[in-house]
Amino acid sequence: MKEFLVYTGMRIVVFVGSLLLVVGVWSLFTDRVNGLIAVIVALAVSGVASYFLLRRQREAFARRVEERAARATAAFEERKAREDEE
Repeated sequence: MKEFLVYTGMRIVVFVGSLLLVVGVWSLFTDRVNGLIAVIVALAVSGVASYFLLRRQREAFARRVEERAARATAAFEERKAREDEE
């Protein structure tokens, strides 16, 4: 759960930073910023940035999910084997 919270929190921080960057650059060129377009561009920028910047956190989260799935599979197989014996 910790890995999920860390990764999600960092994704939010990267998105907010991207949104501030997009709005800041946009406001340098025009007087009015289209909020919807700025959010869409920020989503794209933060997605690409997160892919490169948050690799370690994403891999830690994936490892945790994989470990949990392996434990669940092992427990299921153990229950299945006990039922087959009975």
